[in-house]
Amino acid sequence: MDASHYTVTVARDLEDLIPVFMSNRRKELDTLRVALAAADFDQLRQLGHRMKGVGNSYGFSHVSTLGKHIEEDARSGDRAALESRIGEYAEYLAKVQIVFE
Repeated sequence: MDASHYTVTVARDLEDLIPVFMSNRRKELDTLRVALAAADFDQLRQLGHRMKGVGNSYGFSHVSTLGKHIEEDARSGDRAALESRIGEYAEYLAKVQIVFE
């Protein structure tokens, strides 16, 4: 993933909401890992669907893109793809830089 994916520009009026948003994404990552370990593809699909919706709402389009892929991979039962996407999500959350406009 190139560095541009790690910079997110967020509207200034959302600044107070971002710490909770990011905390929820980290909890979501943990839930994804647990669901994958349990091979709970239905929960993975639901989580991916939720990510797809919430990411764009806050200006985090890459979260939405990953959510779309996680949802699709869970539907097809592709465990290897899910491992890769969840790993990418972990890396993204660790490196993302937020800029307020």
